[in-house]
Amino acid sequence: MPRYKAVISYDGTNYAGFQIQNNAHTVQEEIENTLRRLNGGKSITIHPSGRTDSGVHAKGQVIHFDYPHEREAEKFRFALDTQTADDICFVSMEQVEDTFHARYLAKEKIYHYYVDTGQSRDPFKRLYSAHYRFDLDLDVMRQAAKYIEGEHDFSVFCATGSSVEDKTRNVYEVRIEETGDSGLLFIFRGNGFLYKMVRMLVGTLLKIGNEQLPTDAIKIALENQDKKMTGPTAHPEGLFLMNVSYE
Repeated sequence: MPRYKAVISYDGTNYAGFQIQNNAHTVQEEIENTLRRLNGGKSITIHPSGRTDSGVHAKGQVIHFDYPHEREAEKFRFALDTQTADDICFVSMEQVEDTFHARYLAKEKIYHYYVDTGQSRDPFKRLYSAHYRFDLDLDVMRQAAKYIEGEHDFSVFCATGSSVEDKTRNVYEVRIEETGDSGLLFIFRGNGFLYKMVRMLVGTLLKIGNEQLPTDAIKIALENQDKKMTGPTAHPEGLFLMNVSYE
């Protein structure tokens, strides 16, 4: 059976996350409903590079699925793009070997997290950035971010509810950039991320930047698995899955 790989983007505002859930509208449900219509009413299951939570967005999510017969990739992409909801876009599609797996073969992921630092929340950013109006020391935050880089057991930055046993991940790079007059962009690049890990790290960095935690709080948290050295989980609307890379 032919296997297809697709890169998709979506606005997660109106979805209860990616994965199908009982009595909840999800990205997976929306795409699988479209595939079912295209496949004469027969179900097709899609597999993502990873799940995203309620309200989280994606610009470079990768999925794969098996389809009963071959279709020309661009026409197939166009059919899915035009028949799925307007807040989901099929960016690209290709037929791949049946050994390809969107999740298990992923080698690198990049997440962006946006923060609106204005005194009052910008209504035009409210769905795509978290609001934080308190003073921040960016130099201290950038210093603290260096403790994230490298291979660590990130259990202390994994929310309860994860079924993953091995919580060691390698974070290659963390950057914090200013955007416009009142915005911050956090960039995380690594071989993988745990459940709510990026949002917990951002929440901790914001607390460090506001001098509510010491500069080396993340270092202490990772070395001692000390929850007292972590901040709150940042809100979902600021998070974007930007890119997933494969060999």
